[in-house]
Amino acid sequence: MNHSARTDVVDSGPLPSVRRPALRIGAFSMAFRARPLLLVIVAALVLALVFVVGLGLGAFRLSPAEVMEVLLGGGHPADRLAVLELRLPRAVAAVLVGAALGLSGAIIQTVARNPLASPDILGVTWGAGAAVTAAIVLGGTSGGILATTGLPGVALAGGLLAGLAVFGLTYRDGLDSLRLLLVGVGVMAIASSATVWLLSAGDVNDAGRALIWLTGSLNGRGWNDVVPLAITLAILVPPTLIGSRTLGALQFDDDTVHAIGVRVTPARGVLLLAAVIFAAVATAVAGPIQFVALCAPQIALRLARMPRPPLVLSMLLAAVLVLAADLISRAAFGTAELPVGIVTAVLGAPYLIYLITRRRRGDTV
Repeated sequence: MNHSARTDVVDSGPLPSVRRPALRIGAFSMAFRARPLLLVIVAALVLALVFVVGLGLGAFRLSPAEVMEVLLGGGHPADRLAVLELRLPRAVAAVLVGAALGLSGAIIQTVARNPLASPDILGVTWGAGAAVTAAIVLGGTSGGILATTGLPGVALAGGLLAGLAVFGLTYRDGLDSLRLLLVGVGVMAIASSATVWLLSAGDVNDAGRALIWLTGSLNGRGWNDVVPLAITLAILVPPTLIGSRTLGALQFDDDTVHAIGVRVTPARGVLLLAAVIFAAVATAVAGPIQFVALCAPQIALRLARMPRPPLVLSMLLAAVLVLAADLISRAAFGTAELPVGIVTAVLGAPYLIYLITRRRRGDTV
């Protein structure tokens, strides 16, 4: 008598695959995931709410209903002056600066495969700051290079130079994330040391003007600051989002990326150049606003539960962070307004410590 038991396996055929809705434009296609898409909608709504609340904040306070009336073309002339002429350019600048920083951080963290990589840590913002400080302290504000390019042009050149120096010194038959961070920290240290020396060696008045810019501030930003940033983002953001498929491939090791047909070096070079430009133009408008490019992509990654920071969600969350920090800087201390860079540093530094602590424990970041 055979007491052995036999288990029959019934082959029911291949398991049904889950098909996600996709957007197709020619050869380009993008699959939509429900959770990230929902988070994008929620983040956009939060951004709109903070935007409207911020436009009503100031010495002449307006309710959200009054702000919406002005934005829709109505309202009292005094309300329209306060909202459209005085507050709207600053709010739009905050949104665009945040979006540029969030996109830059998401690209750098994905390409470097390191959550601690950001334009702050890699010295891009410090390079821009050192260039502006040198231009103010050595050249003054009445002539020289500032007379032709202004602070934004100098900051853009300094940020690009620092970013290119980091990636040029890092690349050795491939991009090592640890070497990238170490070189970036070195460039950041050199730029910050040069900035401190220039501030101490220059004229007191010039050093004071440079120091105000170095704290990162949106105070006094007008449409002349917003338009160049908006044009830059309008040109570069669409191709960057279209190239997100290549960016997703770069999160794997080089052998895997080569196997799926992606040319690693050109792809990394183009994406990193775009990330440096985003960070540099944002710094050129508002000064060095710390930790936004570091924190926003990681928050987006955790909320969306994706293997890499989602680009659109990172942009929206970074815009919310900068806009909310600007709102806090104007409302928390009455008539004394803090630079927005100080607020983001206070909020972002603990998160950086948290990330470093998790990596030292060997946890997944």
